[in-house]
Amino acid sequence: MTDTTMDAIIEAVTAGRQGDADAARTRLLALWDEITPTGDALHRCTLAHYLADLYSDAAQALMWDVRALDAAAALTDARAQDHHASLQVAGFYPSLHLNIADNLRRLGSFDAARDHVEAGRARVDVLPDDEYGAMLRRALVEVGDAVQQRSTAIRPTAPSAAG
Repeated sequence: MTDTTMDAIIEAVTAGRQGDADAARTRLLALWDEITPTGDALHRCTLAHYLADLYSDAAQALMWDVRALDAAAALTDARAQDHHASLQVAGFYPSLHLNIADNLRRLGSFDAARDHVEAGRARVDVLPDDEYGAMLRRALVEVGDAVQQRSTAIRPTAPSAAG
């Protein structure tokens, strides 16, 4: 079955990755209004997760990262697997916690950032042994190191955000 909302989210994300961050943000924000904050949890989680990456301002990104984490808590494996058979909600958490930790760190909230780094690290066992899993594990180490150094600098390996 075709999920037109997921298709529209992916289309907007693709536009953002191809350099049109403003158009991607505009489209995703319009989709958010259609989905509503109480709509389908997979749609909310996916949209918020990707929209956060389109903001260079850590506070704006953090708001969307928290929305993605909240939506993941309402998401079931069955719903995720309706979209793609291999998806498990547990696999979303390392990335969601990583993003929140990184934005909290950039905002100077080091204790809260450390808590999210630890929450992400506690769930890395669900990540695949592939390039994606390795990238998330490395990023959690990088953010953890930056927290220890009390650095608010943008990580060179962080997703680029056109702001």
